[in-house]
Amino acid sequence: MVHALLPTPVLSIALLVLWLLLNRSMSAGHILLGTLLALAIPRLTAGLRPLPVHIHSPWAAFKLACTVVVDTTQSNMAVVRLLLRPSSRKHPAGFVRIPLEMRDPNALATLAMIVCITPGTAWAELALDRSALLLHVLEVDDPEAVIAHVKQRYERPLMEIFE
Repeated sequence: MVHALLPTPVLSIALLVLWLLLNRSMSAGHILLGTLLALAIPRLTAGLRPLPVHIHSPWAAFKLACTVVVDTTQSNMAVVRLLLRPSSRKHPAGFVRIPLEMRDPNALATLAMIVCITPGTAWAELALDRSALLLHVLEVDDPEAVIAHVKQRYERPLMEIFE
């Protein structure tokens, strides 16, 4: 009964919290509307999720979220520097092919979202066989460093979380 009403409890809780934060209100109306959305959206979007999500390490998920916040902040600063002083560009933009070890569709989707929300990366494409991620990077000095960064800071934690 509970699973039928709340198929993805973590997603539902996150949606409710996000709704309340975005509205900056804890009024009864916002709590009620947020709860209705938190119950309806996961059910309506169930077909969009490739597989049921099983988070094996919530602590790793929390650490990854903190890493993404730090990396996104640092990347924002670098992009602002380039926008304000275009002459400060040290290296050209380019594509980097990142070989992947993980295969979980949810982890791969999360990786694609992480690298696309980080300023300085504009585009990502996952190989059809899921063996590599092609990533466009604003400044490419050392492609091997980009590969190591993505694998160490994102792929390994995602494998711990999802696989």
